[in-house]
Amino acid sequence: MADDGGDEEKAVVDLLSDDYVWAILEATREEAKSVKTISDDCGADRSTIYRRLEQLEDVEFVEDRQELDPDGHHYKSYAANLEAVTVRLEEDDGFDVQVERREEPADRFTRLFEGFK
Repeated sequence: MADDGGDEEKAVVDLLSDDYVWAILEATREEAKSVKTISDDCGADRSTIYRRLEQLEDVEFVEDRQELDPDGHHYKSYAANLEAVTVRLEEDDGFDVQVERREEPADRFTRLFEGFK
């Protein structure tokens, strides 16, 4: 992550210190879920889930998807996009925070294919 005085690194660490954020990431790591389902899984009000999802989207830890329900209505579902976060205390630079995000299989295939060219 870019060093901008540590603000970005601190924001990531602060975000990950929230219990609801952990619960959302755990609930959405295997499959995309609606806010209602996430709310039920986490035992939290939908407004709380919406606020945390907005924060998680800002740092690209979750991604939203458009879904179609059986009645023909559209709704958003959310899936975790976070693979790993590593925090290191550097000798001279303070903290170094590295974030690894998941890569979609199609994107991974494209990257690998382009590497063979």
